[in-house]
Amino acid sequence: MQMSDTAVFIDTNILVYANLTLSPFHTQATERLQAMEQQGIELWISRQILKEYLAAMTRRSDLTGEIPIASLAADVRYFANRFRLAEDTPEVTERLLSLMAEIPIGGKQVHDANIVATILVYHIPQLLTHNTGDFSRFSQLINVLPLQE
Repeated sequence: MQMSDTAVFIDTNILVYANLTLSPFHTQATERLQAMEQQGIELWISRQILKEYLAAMTRRSDLTGEIPIASLAADVRYFANRFRLAEDTPEVTERLLSLMAEIPIGGKQVHDANIVATILVYHIPQLLTHNTGDFSRFSQLINVLPLQE
């Protein structure tokens, strides 16, 4: 897989914020994605991100309310067409296992580590996220772009 200097992996929280107009980060997330697209930056997600999006958006809160499943299914199909889609391959699993041998990772951190493994296998140099702290342990391996500069 070819390395691209102009590629960014989009974390789940960015998609959630961009699609929840009540989110305090809605405008920032929407504008950041649009700006990256206008700059010709390749935007990537993975199947894991799609599943995490469904999990987040079906967790009823003041921001989400009760979103119809048909609407969320349409969102997921839209994302799969709008962004480059990284598959969860055997290479990603092997890279996850090697990350876990190198860096102390456990519990929910495995999900973040799998995102990093995907990024590394697909040679995507950057991750856009609001949760920069979740990825600080991987800062030697990837460039973490905060939603808020």
